[in-house]
Amino acid sequence: MPFTLATWNINSVRLRQGIVAQLMEEEAPDVLCLQECKCLEEQIPFDVFQALGYTHMVARGQKMYNGVAILSKIPMEQAGSFEFAGLDHARHIAGRLENGVTVHNFYVPAGGDVPDREKNVKFGQKLDYLTDMRDWARTEKPEKSILVGDLNIAPREDDVWSHKQLLKVVSHTPIEVEHMAETQEAGKWVDITRQDIPEGNLYSWWSYRSPNWADADKGRRLDHIWATSDISNAGHSSRILRAARGWSEKPSDHAPVFATFDL
Repeated sequence: MPFTLATWNINSVRLRQGIVAQLMEEEAPDVLCLQECKCLEEQIPFDVFQALGYTHMVARGQKMYNGVAILSKIPMEQAGSFEFAGLDHARHIAGRLENGVTVHNFYVPAGGDVPDREKNVKFGQKLDYLTDMRDWARTEKPEKSILVGDLNIAPREDDVWSHKQLLKVVSHTPIEVEHMAETQEAGKWVDITRQDIPEGNLYSWWSYRSPNWADADKGRRLDHIWATSDISNAGHSSRILRAARGWSEKPSDHAPVFATFDL
């Protein structure tokens, strides 16, 4: 059963339901994973999305902050949620598709502005969250699974606009990249985007602080699609819909990332 999956940090699903609907109408991914929904589950405008063919949803919400949801055109059942780093945040939800594939949708903490856990509690929480992700993968040994979401780390030199200038900036520091690599190795996760597009600069996020984001192009690849090694060869057609960063007067600062799986 081939299906196309997209992941998008929407930065308020109620505020930006219009561009979510636009993506559904114009791109029509079979499965759409959203992060930073910023509302409770019952406040997600599911009726709008249902009318566009997304008849299945699993979600975990939180008032005003965080929040994750998976919307699907194909049958899907909830497959649990994790609470990592003792945060009690709505940062993970899992859905199981009818073909047995489990989709894990994560929103990893951003980590604040100072890359020092002694000076910045949020940075420590981010590292602890990644450690718990790693330990979960080591224990559970996931199979036939896809992990997506805003992981808030751009691991490679060509995942950021300037490797040298961002080495001490949260999202690209060596300690974050190391934690991410350990998490990836623990689950034998394959980076599907870079499997398909192995070379060249690739970004999925551009700061709101840069009004001329398209021209300056100071982006980072913070949004990811991984798959366990048993199904990674089924992934293909990866792309980032850069144009969506400019949709509407109040877009998300992220662009959706896509991949197709023949499973």
